[in-house]
Amino acid sequence: MAASNVAVLLLLAILSSAFTTAHGQILHNGRWKLLKRSIGISAMHVALLPNGKVIVFDRTDFGASNISLPSERCRNDPRDQALRHDCWAHSVEFEPLGRSVRPLTVLTDTWCSAGALTANGTLVQTGGFNDGERAVRYFSPCDGCDWVEDEEGLAVKRWYASAHVLPDGRRVIVVGGRGQFDYEFVPKEMSSGAASTFELPFLRETKNASENNLYPFIHLSPDGNLFIFADTKAILLDYEHHRVVRRFPEMPGGISRNYPSTGSSVLLPILLQHNVSGAIEAEVMICGGAMPNASSLAAKGRFLPASNTCGRLKITDESPEWTMEKMPMGRVMGDMVLLPTGDVLIVNGAGRGSAGWYMGREPVLHPVLYRSGVAGVANRGFEVLNPTTTPRVYHSTAHLLPDGRVLVGGSNPNIKYEFSGVMFPTELSLEAFYPPYLGAPRRPRITGMKPGTEITYGERLSIEAQLEEGVGEEVVVTMVAPAFTTHSFSMNQRLLVLEVGGVRRSSSSRGCYVVEVVAPASAVLAPRGYYMVFVVQEGVPSRGRWIHVM
Repeated sequence: MAASNVAVLLLLAILSSAFTTAHGQILHNGRWKLLKRSIGISAMHVALLPNGKVIVFDRTDFGASNISLPSERCRNDPRDQALRHDCWAHSVEFEPLGRSVRPLTVLTDTWCSAGALTANGTLVQTGGFNDGERAVRYFSPCDGCDWVEDEEGLAVKRWYASAHVLPDGRRVIVVGGRGQFDYEFVPKEMSSGAASTFELPFLRETKNASENNLYPFIHLSPDGNLFIFADTKAILLDYEHHRVVRRFPEMPGGISRNYPSTGSSVLLPILLQHNVSGAIEAEVMICGGAMPNASSLAAKGRFLPASNTCGRLKITDESPEWTMEKMPMGRVMGDMVLLPTGDVLIVNGAGRGSAGWYMGREPVLHPVLYRSGVAGVANRGFEVLNPTTTPRVYHSTAHLLPDGRVLVGGSNPNIKYEFSGVMFPTELSLEAFYPPYLGAPRRPRITGMKPGTEITYGERLSIEAQLEEGVGEEVVVTMVAPAFTTHSFSMNQRLLVLEVGGVRRSSSSRGCYVVEVVAPASAVLAPRGYYMVFVVQEGVPSRGRWIHVM
C-alpha cells in the first residue's frame, strides 16, 4: 500500500477513534481478537446455525487441507481434479465460544456455491464446480450431524449462483450462475408438466465482457417480490408468476458491482412501524466494486482502483432514485454485515484490482462502520474503525455471531493452498471483530421472553431485560436472520426493527424492564425460520436470543 494511503487511513482512524451516543456514552472504535490460528481449511463459505455453531467449507479440489477426516470417512472421487483418494476434510463445524473444530465430510465440489437456511434450521447448500455443479447438500443443526448430499438436486449446473429462502421457509430460489440465465427452486417443482427452470433474460442483459453479473444480489421485498441486482441494473421479480414487475433506474457511475468486479449489498433495516401511507419501506444499499474491465486488466497486471461509492435505493418508493455516497476508501471484495444495532460493518477486501486468483492488490485492513440511524446515533455516516493485521482478500468472509461479535475468516487468492512464497498466503485462521458497542462498560441483557421462543406472526411478545437506569428507558428491539456468506455477499441477511408497544419497569429486580413488542405481521416481512432477537439501548445491544417464527 502506498505511503500516502497509509497516512490518510491512520488520520481517519484517529479522527474516528470513538463516537458518543446521545446520552454521552463513549464507544471506542472496535478491536480484533484471534480465535483460532488454524481451523484446517480456508473459510470461503460460512453459515451460522440456530444451535450457535458455524459451518465452514471451501472446495474439494484444493488438494490436501490441514485437517484430516477419520480414516473410515476418506472419499474416493475419480472425478476430483486434485486428490482422487482424499482423507482430508474440506468442511468443518466451528463452535465460537469453545473454539472447537469438528471435521465434516463433503463429497461433491462446493467451490463458489450458494446457500440458505430453511424454516427448520437446516442449511440447504446448492451448486458448485465439477461434480458439484448440480448438487444440493443439507446440514441439520444437531449434534454429530454431517452433510447429506443429492448429486442431482438441481435441474442445471449452478456455479457462482445466488440463493434466497422464500417466505414459506421451505423453498429456496437459486438464481443464475455461470452460463445460466434462469432460476429454479429447491426442492424441484414436482407438478405434472411444470418447468424445472425459468428464463430470466435480465441476466443476459447484464452480462458484459468480464461477466460482472455473477452472484447477483437478491433481497426479499416487503411486497413479496424479489429485488435482483446485477452489474449496474436491478429488477423486481414476481417469482410465482415468472414475470418482471418493475425495472429500477440504473445505478449511476458506471461501476460494476457483482463478481468479478465484486462489491457487496445489504437490505437496510426494515422498520415495522408503518409510514404515513400505511406501507412498510425497504431500502437497498450497495457499496464498492470496480470498473467493468477491472478483471481483464488485472489479468494483464494492471490493477485499477476500487470504487469508494455506495448507492442507496428505496425500492418501495413510487419513483425511486439512487442516493450516492462515498466511503472513506475504495473497496473491492468487501463484506457488508448488518449489526444488531442496524448499522452496517464493511470489512475485508482490496483497494485495487478485482476478485479472482492473484487479481487483488492493496488489502484494506480498516473496517468501516456505516451508521444507519436506527439506534443510538441519529445521523447516517461512515466511521473508520481499528484495523486488522491480517489481509483478507479473495475468498474471505464475515458473519455476525449471536453475542454481537463478527466472525472474520478466509482469504485464499491462490489456485491451491499456498503458505509461503506468494503475495497473499492462504489464511486458515478465524478472527473476531468486536464492534464499538462491545467497548461499552455495560450492555443490556435479555432475562426472559413470553410466551416463549416460538412465535407466530403478529403475536405480542414481552421481553424482560436488564437495562441501564438513569439514561432513559427508550430501547430498540431488532430481529436478525442468520445468513449464508460467500464471495462478499451474505445471502438471506435481514434485519427487522420491531414495533415497540411500551417499556415498563419489572417488579422482579432492580434495573429490570419489560419491553412489549409486536412480531412481524407476515412471512413476506420475515420468512418462516430462526432469528436472533437483540434488545438495544443507547446503541449497545444485548446478546442475541434465538426465536423460531412458525
